[in-house]
Amino acid sequence: MPGLNAKEIRKLDPAERQKKLEELYNEMSSIRVETATGGGTQNPYRIRNVRKAIARILTIQHEEEMEASE
Repeated sequence: MPGLNAKEIRKLDPAERQKKLEELYNEMSSIRVETATGGGTQNPYRIRNVRKAIARILTIQHEEEMEASE
């Protein structure tokens, strides 16, 4: 899931985008808990990919809000 690109995100409707965003936030919090308990992650780049996917979704949502307000 974290390997989302902008084209895939733009194809989603706003409700699906919000659902993906919630899933990514949940995944990020589980990764952080896993790391904080001393377990470490199997893939250290996973948190980076999740954070980037969240940023992409938020950026696209903001762009669409700005277009709608013009």
